[in-house]
Amino acid sequence: MIYQKNKLETMKKILHIISSPRGEASFSIKLGNAIIDKIKTANPGSTVNEVNLVNLHFPHLEEAHITSFFTPVESRSPALQEAVKHSDEAIQAIKDADFIVIGAPMYNFSIHSSLKAWLDHIIRAGVTFSYDENGPHGLLESKKVYIAESTGGIYSEGPMQANDFIAPYLKTVLGHIGLTDVIIFRVEGTSIPAFKDLALEKGIAGIHLN
Repeated sequence: MIYQKNKLETMKKILHIISSPRGEASFSIKLGNAIIDKIKTANPGSTVNEVNLVNLHFPHLEEAHITSFFTPVESRSPALQEAVKHSDEAIQAIKDADFIVIGAPMYNFSIHSSLKAWLDHIIRAGVTFSYDENGPHGLLESKKVYIAESTGGIYSEGPMQANDFIAPYLKTVLGHIGLTDVIIFRVEGTSIPAFKDLALEKGIAGIHLN
C-alpha cells in the first residue's frame, strides 16, 4: 500500500500545447516531446494531454467571445455558452495540469497566431487574473511551465537577441495569470548552415529540469 501510494504521488499530468503547423518536421514539437520525456522519466506513469492548436483551428477572439467573458454564467444565452466553451476548456486544462509544455516556433520574431489566440482565451479578468488596490495578480495556481522555442537564427545571445519577442512576451503574459515558474529551452540556428545539423541535438542536450 505504501508503494502504491508513493507511485501515485509521482504520477503527474502534463499539458502539451502545440502551435506549429509543420507536423513531424517541427523542431518545437520535437523539443517539446523531449521535455515531456524528461518529465515522464522523473515522474513515472505521468499522462499527457496534447492540444494541437493548429489542427483544432483554435478561434481568434470575436465579439461573441468577448461578450461571453463579461456576461454572468446564469445570463448567457446558448450562443454565448457556446462562445465561451473554448476558453473554459483551455483554462480547465491548465488547472488540471502539473506541468505545462508550450511549443513556440518563431514566426516573424513572435509566436504563431494560434498560440496568441489560445493566450487570448485563457487571460480572463476575474477568472485567471484580477485587480486589487495593488494592481493585477494571477489567480492560477503556480505550476511548472516549459517553453520549447525554435528559431531559424540565434536569439539567445548576440546581435539578434533583442529581436526575440517570444521569451519575454510569454514570461510576461503567463506571469500575469500566476504562471511565474517558466523555463525557456531552445532549438536555434535551424536555418544557419553552420548550426542547423546539430541544432536539435544541442537543444535537447540543454534540457535540465529543476
